Amino acid sequence: MGTVKPKVGEPPLTCNQLKELMDAKYFPKDVKTAKEQEFLRLKQGNVGVMEYATAFNELSYLPSTQVAIEEMKMDHFKQALGGSVKQMVAGHAYATF
Repeated sequence: MGTVKPKVGEPPLTCNQLKELMDAKYFPKDVKTAKEQEFLRLKQGNVGVMEYATAFNELSYLPSTQVAIEEMKMDHFKQALGGSVKQMVAGHAYATF
């Protein structure tokens, strides 16, 4: 990972440290919690698969343990699919989302 140029006498920040600082300042905990809950409640419902997949991807960037592992992410996506689409993908094993 790269680093951010530090001030004189300070150790350099890693990209992860910078992300944590930016999240703390510009992504309040209450907003983050609300988005994580929105992700956990997300279901395909009456929308098309592509619209559901778009919403899923937009919310899955969150640093939630629910999406930390690719396999868990795929399982969550498949479980929230509706009807016949869910039945079609249920028997298939996918390596990545």
